[in-house]
Amino acid sequence: MYLDKIIFIVGNSRSGTTMMLRVFNNHPDLMVLNELHFFEQLWSPEDKGKTIDKSNAIKLAQKLILIQRKGYNTGFDDYSIFEDEATTLIHNISEELTAESVFFHFAKNEISLNHKKVICEKTPQNVFYIQEIFEIFPNAKIINMVRDPRAIMLSQKNKWNRRKLGAWYITRKESIRLRINYHPITLSKLWNAAIQASSKHKKDKRVHTVVFEQLIENPEAEIKKICQHIDINFNPNMLEITQESSSIEPDSKDKGFKKERAANWKKGGLNNTEIWFCEKISNKNMQQFNFELSNTQPNYLMVFYYLCSFPIKLILAFAMNLDRMKNIVETLKRRLK
Repeated sequence: MYLDKIIFIVGNSRSGTTMMLRVFNNHPDLMVLNELHFFEQLWSPEDKGKTIDKSNAIKLAQKLILIQRKGYNTGFDDYSIFEDEATTLIHNISEELTAESVFFHFAKNEISLNHKKVICEKTPQNVFYIQEIFEIFPNAKIINMVRDPRAIMLSQKNKWNRRKLGAWYITRKESIRLRINYHPITLSKLWNAAIQASSKHKKDKRVHTVVFEQLIENPEAEIKKICQHIDINFNPNMLEITQESSSIEPDSKDKGFKKERAANWKKGGLNNTEIWFCEKISNKNMQQFNFELSNTQPNYLMVFYYLCSFPIKLILAFAMNLDRMKNIVETLKRRLK
């Protein structure tokens, strides 16, 4: 068991990162972690290499264990229930205590507990922290998920409703946050930011980009490429994923990939103005991945509405997401570059 081979699944939210995690979860050697949000909410670049005291190290370990045992959306109110486990973990660290060393030993402990060989973590926002990931874990492998921004927009627009489709863990407060987060201008700009962040590393052999639509169309061929990238043997079980996490369909235990999901946005759910904004803002990056433009014409009254509502929605979204950012300035800077 080792941690040199650590995999991070990154990409814009709703780009297929959760699907990829379920693919990995079906491999006997891969230890899949919950969405930890370490590189942004629990750690910021200014923390790199800084020594922390034992009490703060235990607190960080408690939060990581809580997320892994109960999920990210449970919040941190009851992380103290894992104090004994976290204390034992920290006491077994012989080197200098830093946030990175706590993360390292937490991950290593999860591999040991579950008798796996390779750790895999999926937090989409880590696409903005690829450089820092490589600085801390030089041998890490990145799976960068890319999806048509119009499909992402449709998914984000309906994500607040996931609570009714099988995501029982989403609280009412979280549903409200997700609904406030939605705006076609915001989402288009965030998609561009994620693409640009990953593009900085496109020549790095440790980064492998997976286009969601290509994965859905030919899953076995694409997954075999991914296995080659992360140096594991392909396992046919990786194709037997359940149908979960959709924003427009109820969760199902049916197995396999649904090709029709790739073009769901064409069947309705987005108005012409939303599509127009997406293509107008994301045009250049869409062409990079051969996402064909529809050249839809907008309703100009709706254009006016979205332009006027944009700053209001942006302020509300900022307020609702404050507790998800350890360093607010750093977080915004990475998305606004």
